[in-house]
Amino acid sequence: MFRSAYNVVRDRDACMDIIQELFIWIWSHHDSMRVTTLKGYLFAAVKFKVANYIRYGKIRESFFDDVRKLGEPSVSVEESVEVKDLLVVIARFTSELPEKCREVFMLSRNEHLSNKEIAVRLGISVKTVENQITTALKKLRSSLVRLSSFILFFL
Repeated sequence: MFRSAYNVVRDRDACMDIIQELFIWIWSHHDSMRVTTLKGYLFAAVKFKVANYIRYGKIRESFFDDVRKLGEPSVSVEESVEVKDLLVVIARFTSELPEKCREVFMLSRNEHLSNKEIAVRLGISVKTVENQITTALKKLRSSLVRLSSFILFFL
């Protein structure tokens, strides 16, 4: 159980606390528990205790630094041929969208504006922005599915 918690939290003291809290909880609720497989129950309980530990912000900031370091690719993502090709497909796709839909989609994806910010900037309702983004994403998915089917046909 400790190893399971440690694989996520990476803090010995925090893992000890999590396991101790779990056993305290089990002891205080033992009369109402109906457990058929103890091992499965304990591992599931550890998983939920670790999730609560993370959810309530008790996890060290260094954990997130470690995760960020792991996520950094050795080669720049922009230099990847596949990503460049996908960006070309998306650019071609966006150029084919109706003007207002394209404008909303670009503000959302390129400038990372919220739906409310887009609505204010363009003088339209938030619901219209949501509908335009939904429409654009449906068309993009459809284009990508057709493209992937086409590629698979030649492989």
